[in-house]
Amino acid sequence: MYGKKNKLCTKLSSAFLRKWWFAIAFALCLIILGILVTCGFMSVVRLVIDHQIALRNGTQTFGWWAKPPVEPMIKVYVYNVTNADDFLNNGTKAVLDELGPYVYAETWERENIVENDNGTITFSMKKTFVFREDLSNGLEDDVVIVPNIPMLSATSQSKNAARFLRLAMASIMDILKIKPFVEVSVGQLLWGYEDPLLKLAKDVVPKEQKLPYEEFGLMYGKNGTSKDRVTIFSGTQDITKYGLIDRFNGKTHLPHWLTEECNRLNGSDGSIFPPHMTTDTKLHVYDKDLCRLLPLVFEKEIITKNGVKGYRFTPPENVFDDVESNMENSCFCPAGPPSCAPKGLFNVSLCQYDSPIMLSFPHFYLADDTFRTAVEGISPPEKEKHQFYLDVQPDMGTTLSARVGVQINLAVSQVVDIKQVANFPDIVFPIMWFSEGIDGLPDEVTNLMNLAANIPPKARIGLMIGLFVLGGLLLMIAVFCLIRSSHRQSTLHLEGSNYLATAQVDLAKKKAKENKQ
Repeated sequence: MYGKKNKLCTKLSSAFLRKWWFAIAFALCLIILGILVTCGFMSVVRLVIDHQIALRNGTQTFGWWAKPPVEPMIKVYVYNVTNADDFLNNGTKAVLDELGPYVYAETWERENIVENDNGTITFSMKKTFVFREDLSNGLEDDVVIVPNIPMLSATSQSKNAARFLRLAMASIMDILKIKPFVEVSVGQLLWGYEDPLLKLAKDVVPKEQKLPYEEFGLMYGKNGTSKDRVTIFSGTQDITKYGLIDRFNGKTHLPHWLTEECNRLNGSDGSIFPPHMTTDTKLHVYDKDLCRLLPLVFEKEIITKNGVKGYRFTPPENVFDDVESNMENSCFCPAGPPSCAPKGLFNVSLCQYDSPIMLSFPHFYLADDTFRTAVEGISPPEKEKHQFYLDVQPDMGTTLSARVGVQINLAVSQVVDIKQVANFPDIVFPIMWFSEGIDGLPDEVTNLMNLAANIPPKARIGLMIGLFVLGGLLLMIAVFCLIRSSHRQSTLHLEGSNYLATAQVDLAKKKAKENKQ
């Protein structure tokens, strides 16, 4: 009878102990899960973000990309020449009066979108500009005096031609009454006016050499759907190429520069970039008018008005340095020294039909100050006003705000055989500058960005703490109870053994007593 009781007690104790071993195993599972969350939770979040931002037709991201819910603004400033006659006849410095800003609201839309099988998307960009008189300091009808760019381009190009050609050009210009400076409205300067030289070229130049436009304007042909077809990576197959250009009008490289590296086109249009950036990431932006990839490097962290964290990227200060200061720029000088662009300027003549156009940052920011002081009326550059920058959300690669500032200059060469420009000196003459960009994104976009950027880290910390604390407490309780139960079981066995030994001694004594009787 006593043996049966002992077996039952042992059985009950063993079942009880197995429950606590199960609790220990469960606690260890919680701790292991906490370790996995610590190490791998953000990787899972990244995969989710990558899937959500990839451009797939029908998704919210695709809709925002195809028709951005923003209203970019472009502010135009024109350098009006106030002493054109004295500059030409008396050799005095040109005096410029900076007019503007003339503000235009933009609407962007990507049209004729085609999704390709290799994870790319092809489209045409449509930009519509509407003049905002309420935001402007002047009207499109304002009359300005500026260098005659078609004429000065033609004369500068003829500098190395045969002398009789230059004399013939002078005679033609005399007949057509073409002068080195023109008086036009701001609207005409931007969007186009009929130029006698271009009209003449249309009639006499062979068809294969004709310019693709009949009027001249610094933004001629940009109001409407572009003829360019752009192909970018959608991110559906390779998120590391998300938003980067695969082909531009069917080409993967430019034909102008000396090396394959400098002819690359695989940059962004500035709206989206590959996600998961760090402060060491280098971005590249391509714009047709810039005629090259523009590198951008991290400058600082920023917080938008909606509380979204971003990284500010700007061009390196040596991006437009001369060849002597930055040998990487030697590939952008096909003719070689001394015809290379000077410090702070970039020669885009090869993709502007050989017009001697030099681009710089506004007010010659980061350029040699002699270019600014060669004329009067341009104030010293200020980083806050004239810097080129993009603010990008690093986890998703979306541009939060931007300011793209560029100044258009004309590199004029003196040609003494053409009397109309015989007194026009060698000079980099500033024409205008503009600042294009967006100040921020709509609340519906930034709210989602805040959720994607802020909730996962907080959820990760919460899960880590919860799993580790729960697992640790359960483990301690289970181990404590297991040890206590094991001690009770040992005591029970010991008591049982003592009871049997005492019973055997009593039985032996009883038998001995009976034998004596």
